[in-house]
Amino acid sequence: MTTNINELLETFHRYLTSVDNALVRDAVTRIDWDMPARALEPHPLACVSHLDRAADLAPAGARPLVRFLAAHGSDLRWGQTYTEADFGKAFIDNYGWLEVFGMRGHFANDEVAAGLLILGPDIVYPDHHHVAEEIYIPLTGGTEWRMGESGFRVRAAGEVVHHASNVNHAMRTGQEPLLALYIWRGGPLAAKSTITGTVAQGRA
Repeated sequence: MTTNINELLETFHRYLTSVDNALVRDAVTRIDWDMPARALEPHPLACVSHLDRAADLAPAGARPLVRFLAAHGSDLRWGQTYTEADFGKAFIDNYGWLEVFGMRGHFANDEVAAGLLILGPDIVYPDHHHVAEEIYIPLTGGTEWRMGESGFRVRAAGEVVHHASNVNHAMRTGQEPLLALYIWRGGPLAAKSTITGTVAQGRA
C-alpha cells in the first residue's frame, strides 16, 4: 500500500479533537489512540467515486480528512454489511464504509470502532438499529435523518447525531452524497444492523 496509513489515523483524530461537542469529547478522551496497525489489502468500492464531491462539500475543519480520503480512497479497505439481494443494485453501488479502527479496521481496537460511511445521492438507508451506541458526524450536508418515531429532518455538516442503543434510525440523501464519520461503542462492534423499515432502492 502506498498510502501512509498512520496519516489516516492522525487526520481522523485531529478532526475529532476539533469538534466542539461534549459527547464527542468524551468519546475521544476514552479512546486509547496508541493502536497497532493491521496490514489490510485495499478493497475499493464503487461508492469511492463520491469522495471527490464530498471533498468539495466538506466544511473547512473536515476538509483535510476528506481530501485525504479522496486522494487515497482506492488504497483503503472499504466494506459493505449488506448485499444486492438485501437492498438492490442501486443501493449497493452507492454504499460502503471504511473502518479506521475496530475489530476489522486498519487499526486494531476491540473496545470501540470508528470510521466513515458513504451514501450516494438519492439513496434511502432504511430504518435499522443495533446494540452499540452510535455517534455520527455528517461531513456533508443536505441528508435527511430520522430517529425513533420522529420524521426526517436535514442535518448540517458538522452536526452531531447521537443514536442510543437499539434506537431505530434511517438516512435519506438528496442530490448530494453523504459522507459521515461514525463511532460505535458499548456493543458488538462487528454486528450486522437489524433492518426494521421498508427497503427502498432509491429516494422515496
